[in-house]
Amino acid sequence: MLRKLVAILFFVLTAASSPARAVQPDEIMSDPVKESRARELSRELRCMVCQNQSIDDSDAPLARDLRLLVRERLKEGYSDPQVINFLVARYGEFVLLKPRLALHTALLWFGPPALLAGGALALVFMARRRSKRGADAQVKPEESNLSTAEQARLAELLKTEG
Repeated sequence: MLRKLVAILFFVLTAASSPARAVQPDEIMSDPVKESRARELSRELRCMVCQNQSIDDSDAPLARDLRLLVRERLKEGYSDPQVINFLVARYGEFVLLKPRLALHTALLWFGPPALLAGGALALVFMARRRSKRGADAQVKPEESNLSTAEQARLAELLKTEG
């Protein structure tokens, strides 16, 4: 009985945690192939209101307008790249959830890996400096500025500790 309850709870939570699709029934195209293309394109486009959601997931009125615009372009015979290029020309690169690799987006693509590599290099240099400093800290009593009596006392203390 407990297993069934856990299984039911698992399925309910799984269903509840999946993103709700915002596409309304009146938006769905009659041609299943074009509808599939429209859904794929909608997953690649950013909702300008929600900003971290695709227009396929967003309930915002602007997202609905963009979904309808995508479907309208597909009805007119546009290819997928033509639809994307049309929306980028109209709204800018920000409309893409995954920005294109270009000169003006290079910082977005290469900035995080460069920061990660820089942090790793800084850690390596710090570790080397620390190990070098640790080796320098082990000065032999003969090389120090201690008097003979102080060196003898230090040697005696070191013997009793070890």
